Amino acid sequence: MNVERDMDLVAEQERTLRFDTFSADTAWAIGSALRADALARNAGMTFEIQIAGRTLFLTSTDGAKAEHADWIRRKRNVVMKFGRSSYWMSLELLMKGKTMVERHEGTSYAEYAMHGGAFPINLKGTGLIGTIIASGLHQRVDHAMVVDAMAGVLGVECVRLEA
Repeated sequence: MNVERDMDLVAEQERTLRFDTFSADTAWAIGSALRADALARNAGMTFEIQIAGRTLFLTSTDGAKAEHADWIRRKRNVVMKFGRSSYWMSLELLMKGKTMVERHEGTSYAEYAMHGGAFPINLKGTGLIGTIIASGLHQRVDHAMVVDAMAGVLGVECVRLEA
């Protein structure tokens, strides 16, 4: 894995995956795609989509762990604080060779998780309004699942990270 290349690709995903509007129906379409993907993988996962503190979609598949809820909360905190995907933030730490606490004053492991799976919901002309989050698999897979679901609902081609 080339960290700088992955950071560039994730930044491109963040630029590409922007919405004109976002509604409960949009959340349902993305969340349903994520759930179907988890079921196809036979993976125990949890998904959440939130706008302005309001949960529009929340589900778990069989085999999901109770700890996923805390991972989701902490990943959401990362996106809402920094406006970037939690995977991009994870890659930044890797590139800088620092821990989250060393790099970002005021963060704590109890409140933030810089691990892939949380992606910002950005409206064109407005900016960050919420998050789409997957938890349960490797951080790179959680991230890719969210990107694929968003791209599918938006009907856009999006760069992918190499496997």
